[in-house]
Amino acid sequence: MQFERITCDPHRMNGQPCIRQLRLTVRRVVEAVALYPNREDLKREYPELEEADIREALAYAAAQLDDKVIELAPAV
Repeated sequence: MQFERITCDPHRMNGQPCIRQLRLTVRRVVEAVALYPNREDLKREYPELEEADIREALAYAAAQLDDKVIELAPAV
């Protein structure tokens, strides 16, 4: 998957993935989505964020997760 809005620059935010060269990391966007489930509140807090930025940050974060299935013991 290609991420057009996610940038990584070793000289910006210690190379963490950011949104469109802004000083706004993918991690911060994902945290903000959890803190502000209402998109209007989120956009008030981060007016520079576009809806496409939010979608791509979530997709990027999901792509970084390992998709391995771990068997759990049944609950007793």
